[in-house]
Amino acid sequence: MPIDVGNEAPGFTLKDQNNQEITLADFRGRKAVLLVFYPLAFTGTCQGELAEIQDNLPAYANDRVQILTISVDSVYSHKTWADREGYTFPLLADFWPHGEVARAYGVFDPQRGYANRGTFLIDTAGVVRFAQENRPGERRDQTTWRDSLAKILDRRPG
Repeated sequence: MPIDVGNEAPGFTLKDQNNQEITLADFRGRKAVLLVFYPLAFTGTCQGELAEIQDNLPAYANDRVQILTISVDSVYSHKTWADREGYTFPLLADFWPHGEVARAYGVFDPQRGYANRGTFLIDTAGVVRFAQENRPGERRDQTTWRDSLAKILDRRPG
């Protein structure tokens, strides 16, 4: 069961496909983060979802929001997959300790050894504002992500 909306997002530092460390806390106070867990690289549904992210990248990676995708695959698998498919956003390796970040977000499937399709929108204060979990093979509707982004990014004080 994914963590609840309104909770503080669990922190993490993971390496991307270029072997660079990315820390969630680095975005606090600067950008909202759209965190997208997917089961495995080189699989059909995951490839389709990430291609849709790449096609809509300006909505997910700009001066107000950063997309981070996570799976249990290794940095090296992510590098090969990103190069082959042309993904230019971070693919983070939750490789070791195996699935630790997915577990913290409540989307790790211990029977299968990988994350379910968890999606979290974290605001600039580090609070989860949207949480959704889909099972492997269940494609996500990214319009709900864009709607949720619009709601928190267009929020006015007072």
